[in-house]
Amino acid sequence: MANLKEIRNRITSIGSTMQITSAMKMVSAAKLKKAQDAITAMRPYSSKLTELLQSLSATLDSDAGGAYSTQREVNKVLLVTITSNRGLCGGFNSSVIKETVKTIKNTYNGVSVDILTIGKKGNDILSKEYSILENRNDLFDDLTFENVAVVAEQLMDLYVDGVYDKIEIIYNRFKNAATQIVQVEQFLPIQPAEKDVDANMDYIFEPSKEVSY
Repeated sequence: MANLKEIRNRITSIGSTMQITSAMKMVSAAKLKKAQDAITAMRPYSSKLTELLQSLSATLDSDAGGAYSTQREVNKVLLVTITSNRGLCGGFNSSVIKETVKTIKNTYNGVSVDILTIGKKGNDILSKEYSILENRNDLFDDLTFENVAVVAEQLMDLYVDGVYDKIEIIYNRFKNAATQIVQVEQFLPIQPAEKDVDANMDYIFEPSKEVSY
């Protein structure tokens, strides 16, 4: 049985550990708040930009429509799955992987499907069974607009060149710190404006709609 001195030393050690973990918790909470504010601040801009593209696509004449809105028969699909490079994050990665498998088996059964993975965890699992076009887990090492734009331009070129007839992105949409909602979002071709989106909204384009698109 431990003597009184050993018990006191253990109590002191546990108290020190509690102080360290409390400080780590405060730092993590501050980082989470900063990331959460960045996401919520960007979301209205993203939604409005999507609405603008859909509205512009709907108002262009069919012969002037851009290459990114051309609807083709779907024979080959590219799925872009976004997971993390690390684990220990609950169902964050597994939910995206499950949705990817579900989409391939149910939505695109009988269609040729390739996957571009962003994140190591998704690549580790999906590469065992499916064709991986490329793995870009390096994006998280330096997550900037310039680096992400390179991947976006790559996807746009693949669609315009006819390599793929449809490109979809599967990712977790942030709701709050405890809840992420899996989304399957069509990237290309650009979807027509929804019924509740006014396709006749008055925008000024310089030099013209066709060039801007």
